Amino acid sequence: MSTKLISENKAFGGYHRRYSHSSKVLNCAMTFAVFIPGNTTEANAYPALYWLSGLTCTDENFMQKSGAMNVAQQLGIILIAADTSPRGENIPDDPEKAYDFGLGAGFYVNATQDPWQQNYQMYDYIVHELPKVIAELNLPIQANKVSIAGHSMGGHGALVIAMRNSKKYKSVSAFSPICNPCASAWGKKAFTNYLGNNTDTWKQYDTCELIANNLAAKLPVLIDQGDKDEFFPKQLNTETLNEIAQANNYPLTINMHSGYDHSYYFIASFIKQHLQFHWQFLQ
Repeated sequence: MSTKLISENKAFGGYHRRYSHSSKVLNCAMTFAVFIPGNTTEANAYPALYWLSGLTCTDENFMQKSGAMNVAQQLGIILIAADTSPRGENIPDDPEKAYDFGLGAGFYVNATQDPWQQNYQMYDYIVHELPKVIAELNLPIQANKVSIAGHSMGGHGALVIAMRNSKKYKSVSAFSPICNPCASAWGKKAFTNYLGNNTDTWKQYDTCELIANNLAAKLPVLIDQGDKDEFFPKQLNTETLNEIAQANNYPLTINMHSGYDHSYYFIASFIKQHLQFHWQFLQ
């Protein structure tokens, strides 16, 4: 599996690197980013946090806008930022070029419908292929100490992936996640196209459905949501998740924040708390 270093920049005493590789799962070239802490009191290996971004994003948004590298340097955490969908001229896209489906909007599912299934296998990419690619780089990662986080569509992806693969992750957190995609316009559009009309097949990619049907493994969960978010509550359904979690005795923490929106200004305001949250479970 050939992986190429695209760029390297020193930041906060550590190093931000971007890589490209040929994905067998997605049948296209993919890009991801890694931040490796510099001189800290840690030994030779660090725990890692995977980050999944939202609609229209790439691996660059989180690294450039969140302020996470500074905190990761201080704590000693490797950050891994994935892309949000397959990319390339031959990759199918929304016929109307809408932002909420197709390129940039993989929704972290394994598509079963044509023409999407050949490329849009983002669930398998994040859970299986990307960790193997990372391992082959021989980065100083403690393989048994990994957590996952995300924003919006990526928050949905992080929650679903962690709850379905709890042996892989120590903790999960999300900013403004799409909590109940089966009941949101974004989710209905994506799932219908990627997964077909049988809504029962959608439930495996819905946090609320996983918890309601006792299919969600219990692990530390932190969610932050702004009350001035333009997509709250209709697209995100945070309150639905809270109700279902309480009804099913599922432990999670949802923090509401007055005046904050859906942007990276919100993420930058609370990313330190999220990394500190993960750090306590990565020891």
